Amino acid sequence: MAKQTMISISREFGSGGHEIAEKIAENLGLKFYDRSMLDAIANKLNVKVEVLEKYDEAPRNFLMTRRVGGHTNSMAEILAEYQFDFIRDKAASGESFVIVGRCSETVLKNYDCLISIFINGDKDHKLARVKEKYQLSEQEALAKMLRHDKKRKMYHNRHSDYKWGDSRYYDLCINSSPLGVDKTAHVLECYIKDRIAAME
Repeated sequence: MAKQTMISISREFGSGGHEIAEKIAENLGLKFYDRSMLDAIANKLNVKVEVLEKYDEAPRNFLMTRRVGGHTNSMAEILAEYQFDFIRDKAASGESFVIVGRCSETVLKNYDCLISIFINGDKDHKLARVKEKYQLSEQEALAKMLRHDKKRKMYHNRHSDYKWGDSRYYDLCINSSPLGVDKTAHVLECYIKDRIAAME
């Protein structure tokens, strides 16, 4: 792809959004960024990546942290800012990529070459996927889904001026349940290719 293209994919837990994003990146020959960016940040901060993982896409704990002026002692907030800087640097370099989560649709909103997508799914399909993937009971799978989506929603709404999953603020929202992962990825690839062609 000669022209810079950045694809931001946000997702509900269990929708297959992460796998769809990986397939799109692979099929379109684009760089792919997810929690793997923590490796680069950990190296920069000279800490073990495991230290950062528990704060990834996590909301700030208001009871245990505080902000004074422009400074905070919240590791979740500090890591978020490092991730946002990482995303901005990749965008400024002219690189084309697919990125999952991390409020990337907000961080990159001023770029005309951004395509923002939100992937959701039917509750039953998501539940079945989470049960199978993590070998959980139905009750455990439901609790995990609710916990992860609550965390993502709080994180996003903390760092964005609009609500997580609000269709008005994404280029495209799609339910992955009717078609499944592979066909949903194909539909999105067609949309992305047409968008790229329209940008040229």
